[in-house]
Amino acid sequence: MIYLDNAATTRTAPEVVEAMLPYFTESFGNPSTIYSLGSASKKAVNQARKTIADALGANMEEIYFTAGGSESDNWAIKATAEAYAGKGRHIITTKIEHHAVLHTCQYLEKHGFEVTYLDVDRDGLVDPEQLKAAIRPDTILITIMFANNEIGTIEPIAEIGAIAKERGILFHTDAVQAFGQVPINVDEMHIDMLSSSAHKLNGPKGIGFLYIRKGVKIRSLIHGGAQERNRRAGTENVTGIVGFGAAVERAVRTMEERANKEIELRDYLIHRLETEIDYCWLNGHRTKRLPNNVNFSFLFIEGESMLIMLDMKGICASSGSACTSGSLDPSHVLLAIGLKHEEAHGSLRLTLSEENTKEEIDFVVDNLKQIVERLRSMSPLYEDFVKKNKA
Repeated sequence: MIYLDNAATTRTAPEVVEAMLPYFTESFGNPSTIYSLGSASKKAVNQARKTIADALGANMEEIYFTAGGSESDNWAIKATAEAYAGKGRHIITTKIEHHAVLHTCQYLEKHGFEVTYLDVDRDGLVDPEQLKAAIRPDTILITIMFANNEIGTIEPIAEIGAIAKERGILFHTDAVQAFGQVPINVDEMHIDMLSSSAHKLNGPKGIGFLYIRKGVKIRSLIHGGAQERNRRAGTENVTGIVGFGAAVERAVRTMEERANKEIELRDYLIHRLETEIDYCWLNGHRTKRLPNNVNFSFLFIEGESMLIMLDMKGICASSGSACTSGSLDPSHVLLAIGLKHEEAHGSLRLTLSEENTKEEIDFVVDNLKQIVERLRSMSPLYEDFVKKNKA
């Protein structure tokens, strides 16, 4: 099997699993208890919290563990809306956000809030000048993702953060795809809240965090106990938290070497596709993109057919985000960057890891060329298109 869907989820690293194992068995104590078995769990949770905080340039008291990126996004947006409704009821986001952000904003629109959805350019980039123009006296939150999960484009987060700070508006970023892949410093980038999920960086599924800058006054989303300093009820997922900490330590330690290898493979893959397959193009910014992301559109191709045929060759890929892979609707991200419906339907996302090899990439491209040729041979539209171009 050749796995090229690391934006959907990653393999949990062996050292991460090893770090987690004792907390399933001998060190199983509840961290909220006062006896030594619970204290050992609490110590492990706080060590992971510190590791994550250090990776962001934050304080450990600003890290709150959640069940994943979607919960973190919901918490940041809904709780800000509730806490700051007296100041205003206007939120700014973009048309290419993950559905955890878009659907949360749509929910708030049904409850009296107004949301501005910013356009992006052909590469998926937000224009900071358009952001400035969208700000109103009643704007209470700007929520813009760090890097797009489908096309890999990295947004000008530091510039956006500076605009938000200057205007006295809270800034949240969904960094689920970016954290652990590229350097992030919450102070330098003026980020007030940041969402992340462990399974995107070789950690376990079902654990995430929300960074909340000290002084940001938002209430709980999950009510019940007094865990997470009274802000997120529920017995801590100790094994998941320990695994997240181990994954972050690994990600920080290997980031530069890993990124260099992934960029080399990514650009090699892009070059082969662009030079060896006609009527296809790269989606997303060519250089301001995640090290491991390749997203292409192929004319006269259905993405689902491509995926099935790739799977038959033992290749795991995606035609969009994992959350919408069961949907027949074209990607909202690809439509937002200006693709037509038929162009968006023919998209393929290949997301690498440091474990992939050049030989694997060659195997994928060689098979993809055959798959595209076969699928196009069954398309009367493609036949007519070729005849017109040759005429």
